[in-house]
Amino acid sequence: MLGLPALILAIVAILITTVGWRWFYIAAVTSKRDITALFAYARLLILIKKWERKNMTISDIFEQYVAIHPDKDAILYENDKWSFRKLNEFSNCIANLFHSHGYKRGDVVALLLENRPEFVGIWLGLSKIGVITPLINTNLKGPSLLHSVTIAKSAALIYGEAFTQSVEEISKDLPSNVATYQFNNENNKPVSGVAKDLKTLLHSYSKDKVSKSADRADHHDKLLYIYTSGTTGLPKAAVISHARYAFITSGIHYTMGFKNDDIYYTPLPLYHTAGGVMSMGQALLFGSTVAIRKKFSASGYFADCKKFDATIGQYIGEMCRYILATPESQNDKTHNIRVLFGNGLRPQIWPQFVDRFNIPKVGEFYGATEGNANIMNNDNKVGAIGFISRIIPAVYPISIIRADENTGEPIRGPDGLCQLCRPGEPGVFIGKIIKGNPAREFLGYVDEKASKKKIVTDVFVKGDAAFLSGDLLVADERGYLYFKDRTGDTFRWKGENVSTSEVEAQVSNVAGYKDSIVYGVHVPNTEGRAGMAAIYDPERLVDIDSFADNLRKILPNYAMPQFLRFLSKLDLTGTFKLRKVDLQKEGFNPNEIKDRLYYLASTGKYEVLTPEIYKKIYENVIKF
Repeated sequence: MLGLPALILAIVAILITTVGWRWFYIAAVTSKRDITALFAYARLLILIKKWERKNMTISDIFEQYVAIHPDKDAILYENDKWSFRKLNEFSNCIANLFHSHGYKRGDVVALLLENRPEFVGIWLGLSKIGVITPLINTNLKGPSLLHSVTIAKSAALIYGEAFTQSVEEISKDLPSNVATYQFNNENNKPVSGVAKDLKTLLHSYSKDKVSKSADRADHHDKLLYIYTSGTTGLPKAAVISHARYAFITSGIHYTMGFKNDDIYYTPLPLYHTAGGVMSMGQALLFGSTVAIRKKFSASGYFADCKKFDATIGQYIGEMCRYILATPESQNDKTHNIRVLFGNGLRPQIWPQFVDRFNIPKVGEFYGATEGNANIMNNDNKVGAIGFISRIIPAVYPISIIRADENTGEPIRGPDGLCQLCRPGEPGVFIGKIIKGNPAREFLGYVDEKASKKKIVTDVFVKGDAAFLSGDLLVADERGYLYFKDRTGDTFRWKGENVSTSEVEAQVSNVAGYKDSIVYGVHVPNTEGRAGMAAIYDPERLVDIDSFADNLRKILPNYAMPQFLRFLSKLDLTGTFKLRKVDLQKEGFNPNEIKDRLYYLASTGKYEVLTPEIYKKIYENVIKF
């Protein structure tokens, strides 16, 4: 019989034979990262299971903190402070009003409102009577706005007075059963058409908890619809349940080591998951204070952090670049930010940003609103968006699989199953779907057909399923993940996903139904890809000035093509499709392209893109 030392040596020899010495090295250098994440994940699951067992909704958890510290600041906004008591009372008024108007559990009431404390109070109040709230992107107009209201089967629309014109423009096309509530900045101001004056009406309703006659929601009920452009088409309404909201908020909280007494600063829109869930959720679920801003300001970012005494800051990639481009200020290093978290901080500016603004820790994360493949860089690794554990990968089953870089379709092996990528090999990021598991469940979109397109089956065994992110990632030997590109028909610009098929439809309509194709092109010194539209117009019938004016009326600013190319001939595939890939590769270089080229100037008009202008764009003299 072998003695203990000999047995240990035998086991080590077997491991070396099967996994090699390199495995032990990787395990040694990544163990702290992985164990820290594992401990955070365990705490997360314990908390989530407790809330699930008690069938707690977001408002139930929030009301616990109202009872603990009613006078603590929940939301800071400009010079206004909303205590937990004030936010709760406002949300109760909303709940009582809409309950009296006949709205009940399972109904849908859309919200179109700028960043302000009432934004949170409205959807929180609606959730108290089981109503689902689609959070509509405030940049949307025309067909996109109409679609967002109707695809969710909204019974009503609440909108701020700043969006009166946008709502009026679609009012005639709204279903007749959709009631409208206008939220003005002051009481007793005129409202549009048949809309009800929500701000004035609220004064007639109780601040007390809604009557027990209202049917409350359950932990797994739908809470919000948050819109994402996905890979194709108009905005898609992703389902956020109470359980999902709790998981996202708690996940970032524990992974990044947030504390309940932290003060958060976010200038991100509250209709997106990043600002509206990850940051605002810290107030609702952990009793923290969150400072918000109506609109992002690069020069005001760290001034705000100092003003609100923030300890946690949030960003998206473009923000960091804009902030870094501002003149040096006394606020650069006199703030109290200990963690800056977000997504899209470019590796090329990461070290300079951290050094200039004295940021102790950066938490770069990656995830889709509708997806279950969410990851976090928890140890300051420059450029990484997260990691896959090399020693305990089964704990959090996410993977990178081989796929066609243009279509995102998985490349399968002879057995019909998907194939894992090797370190350094780019592939599509996926997350295993496990029903009933809050970390692994895929709730998808309101549109079930769209949801099915995001699921891949027979991944590693017959019958299993995974969420298909549509993004190309690459992992290094230690398991750190890096973003490479997007697949499909979506690109990211100004912090927003732009659906090429949606923009193509609008470009074609405005150009007189001409053949049009939209794609993203890389512009030096910018994050993401700028939109470029190629239009078949050999007769030169399109009037550039009116084209720009009409397109701006129906597209949000971030979706406006930054470049135009007027094609003199069509290049079709064998299935009569325009060759997007070839056009994308050619970019917008007038030295190589003979077609007419234009760029969207700072004046808001399209101007001729000459070789001289092209040189200035590349030298960052002309900025986008």
